[in-house]
Amino acid sequence: MFSIITGSVLLSFLHALIPNHWLPVIAIGRREAWSLQEITRVTFQAATAHAASTILIGLVLSYIGTELAVRVDAFTHLVAPGILIALGLVFIYRHHRHKHFHVDETFKKKTSRSRIIAALLVAMFFSPCMEIEAYFLLAGAKAPWLVWLLALLYFLISTTGMLLLVRYAYQGLLKLNWHSLEHNAGIITGFTLVATGILTLFIQ
Repeated sequence: MFSIITGSVLLSFLHALIPNHWLPVIAIGRREAWSLQEITRVTFQAATAHAASTILIGLVLSYIGTELAVRVDAFTHLVAPGILIALGLVFIYRHHRHKHFHVDETFKKKTSRSRIIAALLVAMFFSPCMEIEAYFLLAGAKAPWLVWLLALLYFLISTTGMLLLVRYAYQGLLKLNWHSLEHNAGIITGFTLVATGILTLFIQ
């Protein structure tokens, strides 16, 4: 269980760092002359919508994990860690093609504040973090409390991280190579999933 919690925390933190989750909010906010308080509020709404869809999918997968663990004894010990490793290898292989949430240019051209915010919320809700879902599947095979713990940790870390990054980036206090981080997010995610799967095989 320790490996599941550690892996999900690392991925939640990485997820918050991915710039195309929150840089579009800053870009649109500056274009529309929003205050920092307004940008922060919209970021929280977008992050909440994004986390909600991710957690909803995670809860469904955790139920599947619970049922599989009951019916197939080998699932918890072999199949679930194998899924993590396989998924991690897929992310490593495809990291150079990694695409995540991007705000369409037509959203940026809309002048209505309510339409811009609605577009952001819809886009974020329908772009859940699929990388974290494997952990919900594995947690469902372990214990119900672990599923809810993962949901809480994911929500708190991803939302808080995005809010802090937006505030610091808006004030020009962050000087990082965001393009490099976004490009390498897939391979970092892949290695995290593989490491968690291997640890889970040996630490039951």
